[in-house]
Amino acid sequence: MRRMALVVLALCACLGWNGGARAAATVEVLETFPPGADIALAKNQNYYLRLRYRTDAPVRIWARPYFQGRPADAGSNPSPRYEGSGEALGWFFLMQPGTQVDEIRITAGDGGVRTTPQVASLRVRVAGGSGAASVPEPAWVARLQAQADEAARQQQASSGYAPGAGGTLLLGGFMLAMLAVGLLAFAAPAWGLWRWRGGWRIAAAVPAAAMAFVVLRIMVSTAVDPTSHNLWPFEVLQAGVLALVAMLGLWIARRFSGASR
Repeated sequence: MRRMALVVLALCACLGWNGGARAAATVEVLETFPPGADIALAKNQNYYLRLRYRTDAPVRIWARPYFQGRPADAGSNPSPRYEGSGEALGWFFLMQPGTQVDEIRITAGDGGVRTTPQVASLRVRVAGGSGAASVPEPAWVARLQAQADEAARQQQASSGYAPGAGGTLLLGGFMLAMLAVGLLAFAAPAWGLWRWRGGWRIAAAVPAAAMAFVVLRIMVSTAVDPTSHNLWPFEVLQAGVLALVAMLGLWIARRFSGASR
């Protein structure tokens, strides 16, 4: 009986080991655009990677930029599920001019922290510039992007997912909340300038001036280059949150100081 138990345990251990030994996805960088080892990206320009993959199980593949071991200030590609073998497109863009990248880490998995290991790495120097792109993208960029878009559409259709009334209401509520934050970011400092006196009025002028500066900078920059602030609502929202936090802090301080009485 004891020998039989040992045999069963050994068999279970072997099965467990074989199940965990399934080969991970392999990814190889075939080429990049712009090509080269030291790149200056133009404003709003993407850095593309043409990838070859092979996997035994469905995975998603991401290419994320790093600088000195930390994630760079950048946005990177979403990913459909990939199976078998083929080519995939990875890309990223830098959020601000002057942002630097010294490594691109390619991960493959289901998006989980422990289930999406790094499968490849590319050492390259990329920096964000302020000029305009002068070289057209190669044909493989459009081909692989169209392939990824079609795969994402098919996978969404096969999943049967469609946002219901609850999801639509939630999205609408979120958008209204963001609009309210933006409006309050202008209204709160204006209210402080109108109602407060002395140093409190000067303090309220700081977030008011900050919001005015953000809006003016966006207007001037887009007049010169209409593509320079494609994400301007988020810029205004980010500044608006800071302005509201500052005004809330001033209101609390003024309340406890007795100046409101």
